[in-house]
Amino acid sequence: MSGWCIRNYVLAKKCLIIKKYFIIKLIIYAYAYIIHLMNTNDLSQLFKCLSEPIRLRILNLLLTHGELCVCNIVDTLEISQGVVSRHLAYLRNNNILKSRREGTWIYYQIIEKDKLAHAIITQLKVNGFDSQEFKNDLAKFSKLQNTCK
Repeated sequence: MSGWCIRNYVLAKKCLIIKKYFIIKLIIYAYAYIIHLMNTNDLSQLFKCLSEPIRLRILNLLLTHGELCVCNIVDTLEISQGVVSRHLAYLRNNNILKSRREGTWIYYQIIEKDKLAHAIITQLKVNGFDSQEFKNDLAKFSKLQNTCK
């Protein structure tokens, strides 16, 4: 590669990084008003929901695949059904997830009504779910067949 091409490549890469951070800043400013309306207890509860690694792994799966059955989450994360159900209930009770029952199966998905929570979770998906553990979960999920039926 010539010096000119390398300089242009570096400049283009810097522009993409600046654009990414500009978008993040815009989202932060856009939701600053919502944060202003929330009290400190609401905010602390939201961040408590996001402070547990198992809950982040569950959210990563739900953001990627939409609605999932509990058994799919259990099989993917290789964690007991009781632990997964407890974390799902915690997220549901704090209005991060909603559930629906279909026969004996319970399906969960992320609620998009709470704009701040959804914006933070979406930003985690875009910028924060690059860890190897999250990638392994997604790879394992794609290898599993539907174990609910």
